[in-house]
Amino acid sequence: MLRAHPVADGCAGLLRALERLRWYDYDLELGESGVDADVPRLREGRVGAQFWALHQPDGVRGDGAVAAALEQLDLIGAVVRRHPEGLALAHDAGQIADARNRGRVAVVPGPVRATALADSLSVLRSLHALGLRVLTLTGVDWAGEAGLTRFGEETVREMNRLGVAADLSGASAPTIDRTLDVSRAPVLCVRSGAGAVRAHPDNLPDDLLARLGAAGGLCMVPLAAEQSGPTVRDVADHLDHVRAVAGPHAVGLSGTYDTGTAHPLELGDPTGYPRLIAELLRRDWPESDIALLTWGNVQRVLRAVTFTARAAQQRRDPSTATHADLDGRRAPGIP
Repeated sequence: MLRAHPVADGCAGLLRALERLRWYDYDLELGESGVDADVPRLREGRVGAQFWALHQPDGVRGDGAVAAALEQLDLIGAVVRRHPEGLALAHDAGQIADARNRGRVAVVPGPVRATALADSLSVLRSLHALGLRVLTLTGVDWAGEAGLTRFGEETVREMNRLGVAADLSGASAPTIDRTLDVSRAPVLCVRSGAGAVRAHPDNLPDDLLARLGAAGGLCMVPLAAEQSGPTVRDVADHLDHVRAVAGPHAVGLSGTYDTGTAHPLELGDPTGYPRLIAELLRRDWPESDIALLTWGNVQRVLRAVTFTARAAQQRRDPSTATHADLDGRRAPGIP
């Protein structure tokens, strides 16, 4: 089944893991013991695509956060170029499918925390031009506990125009609600389970899960013991719940490999994905729903993000709004 419908993994921390190996001659295609998800294990686990998270050091703001994002995007390019037989850079659903057809694992740049923008839409456009495709709306005052400010809403509109997907994992409930109101493209929650199954700050309550599903969004359940539980069955419980509440079109997978988190038993690296799918088959999941879970839902969302961007570019020019204009705040590090 996974040969026909490979896994599109919503969040991988490989970039952060590789920072520990940068002085070594690592080879992800032959296999690298210093990481969870090298190419041989990705292939054994039938992973067809991964979103590579850009690491933002805690406490870094302004131009330092921008520099960190630029360095991470540069590192993605270097790693993919170094492993041309195993990896391929991809920025949309078509490129992901092309990489899969050529026997490569597609690498999608993002997510990165919104601190990387330094509160500037010009920086957002520059990061998009360099390949960024997912932005997490956390860590900034314009997408905080009170929800989106006027600048936050304008940022979401500009993301729609560019084709940058919004990630709402870790965002406040008011931010999630308002983003769903403003965004014309589906949103992602790349590391969120079901709060009704296991209490965790990043897991979603049923009302938000239902609203996410109704808006065409995607909840990507993490294979992280702290969020989803210590066993394969615990992860499957989350998938069951999200499917029941939000719909089969709204559930996906997020391995969270190489992020430093502990994983459930038998899911310690990507080779465990077939065990998880076997558990879902034992629970009578139809092949059609598994196909959506592993591959189809991510492709649908990314196609919709691209379509929304093309339509928006016909209607509006790049936004010249600033944080100071809309919220009366000057962007940190920007004169």
